[in-house]
Amino acid sequence: MSAGKRKRKRVRHFLFNHVLPPFVTAGFKLIGWTWRFHDPRRELQDKAIASGKPVVVAFLHSRTMQLLRYYSRPGGGKWVVMCSQSRDGDLMSQVEAGLGFKVARGSSGGGGSRALVSMIKTVREDPTYSSCLAVDGSRGPRGIAQLGIITLAQKTGSWLVPVVASTPHSFIYRWSWDRMALPLPFAKITVLQAEPMEIPAKPEADELEAIRAQLESTLLDLTREADTLSGFQDSEPLQAPPKA
Repeated sequence: MSAGKRKRKRVRHFLFNHVLPPFVTAGFKLIGWTWRFHDPRRELQDKAIASGKPVVVAFLHSRTMQLLRYYSRPGGGKWVVMCSQSRDGDLMSQVEAGLGFKVARGSSGGGGSRALVSMIKTVREDPTYSSCLAVDGSRGPRGIAQLGIITLAQKTGSWLVPVVASTPHSFIYRWSWDRMALPLPFAKITVLQAEPMEIPAKPEADELEAIRAQLESTLLDLTREADTLSGFQDSEPLQAPPKA
């Protein structure tokens, strides 16, 4: 690597780790404060939490921003989340920490296993923590559930709660693999929960795949329902078409 590239890399690292995080965090809090949430099925999640067991919230990566605000509101509880080790992740992890989340660094693209172990350890050591994880990881494919979240629920003895969010007042970041939906100021956001799923302590391989497929199907159906209720529309499907 040339001296010029090393210098640019150091500058980017400084910006993403020291300069931008407080401004982005403050901006997100300010905009998020204007959002209004409608969650008619919140009792499904509350029932799972009231059982005394930890909860793992499963969601689609494209709706991350809505749910970060939803779960960081006052009285929302203690949550551990996973954030990628990418350059963008350097910034996002500090924003999430600034919102009150405990952050484990890693993703399907690298360090995911270590991050998953860290999340499991956090919940086991302090069961008052619950966890949030995007089922389709940090790199996709979009809308395809991966097995990591099922392992997380299994190893922590947690309820697995599918949660979706939707608002028509959003900007779709069409250049990202997940088509991230970024809510605009004063957006009204619909949040829907599904019935909690209980994961067997020692599932067989075929049972794991059945749970993964059920979780994926539930999240996609629930998101379509939330999008219909809210009025959100996108020209691309929730799930990325299979590669040829």
